Amino acid sequence: MNIGSGIQPFNAWLLIRGLRTLPARFERITNTTGKVIACLKEHPFVEKIIFPFDKSFPQYELAKQQMKGACGLLTFVLKAKKIDTIEAFCNSLKHILMAVSWGGHESLIIPRCAGMSKEKFNAFEEHRMLRLYVGLEDADYIMADLQQAFDSVISME
Repeated sequence: MNIGSGIQPFNAWLLIRGLRTLPARFERITNTTGKVIACLKEHPFVEKIIFPFDKSFPQYELAKQQMKGACGLLTFVLKAKKIDTIEAFCNSLKHILMAVSWGGHESLIIPRCAGMSKEKFNAFEEHRMLRLYVGLEDADYIMADLQQAFDSVISME
């Protein structure tokens, strides 16, 4: 008790079990993220992608030198003029949950403007950012969810 945290046996077993599959999970998430980024880059309602392993990233070469992969956390900027459009996009997602607990098995999203009042919203790039964590789902499943959300809000602009 005086030398630090004591982990319970069951929790230790879960930790070891999870570590054994970590490389396989990272590989799947990395591959899926690449496909999702390619899809987002082609979408007319997406202005910008921010991801270290995207060639348009200012420090792409540095990222390649320092890391083997960047996993599933990325930012994209919507071409939205109103906070209502961003909120509607996030609320239209049927499978990607709105949350910030990155690193789990499911894909999650959170808009930069979450919790911001409509009066404080400005169409600056940072207010239109969405942070997406790509989980273990199939890339087509994630992209279909994003596409149906885009379809639901494009007419709002």
